[in-house]
Amino acid sequence: MGNEITQLLERASAGEPAQLSEVFERLYPELRQIAAARLRPGERTLTPTMLVHELYLRATSGEPLSASSRRHFFTTAAKAMRWILVDHARRRAAGKRGGDLLEVTLTDSLAGTPAPDVLGVHEALESLGEIAPQQRDIVELHYFGGLEFAEIAAVLEVSERTVYRQWQRARAFLHAQLA
Repeated sequence: MGNEITQLLERASAGEPAQLSEVFERLYPELRQIAAARLRPGERTLTPTMLVHELYLRATSGEPLSASSRRHFFTTAAKAMRWILVDHARRRAAGKRGGDLLEVTLTDSLAGTPAPDVLGVHEALESLGEIAPQQRDIVELHYFGGLEFAEIAAVLEVSERTVYRQWQRARAFLHAQLA
């Protein structure tokens, strides 16, 4: 299947946009699974389906996607999902400051497990990217892209041990930034 996806991506880059639709159709279950893992528990305004559809809209509008392989496609998709989540969080934060007032009654359930603040994670990743771009890439690929360490090592062309070591450092940095 990896070779088929690579061929479809090459044809899409060569000017056949319908091929990109085929890539999304074939990889939809995996993309939806990645999207579901990235959303906050109890998220009501953005579903995995909506996230994948937004990814599709962004990938098919504008310049052609320049992914050269299945792994590269997932790397690109992970970064795009991150930006979609950040945009969504910014819109919601604007709403909290009075942008779209919503009446909340005492009967509404406000219980739920707190999840990391998407904007806080974004800002911490930007800070990490300034001092250690490879660590930021590893976090994006693992957290947002759902790739395993071996897959990340292949994408970045480094050893799996290096990826794991960089992941540990990045996690420590992000924990410190978010604390």
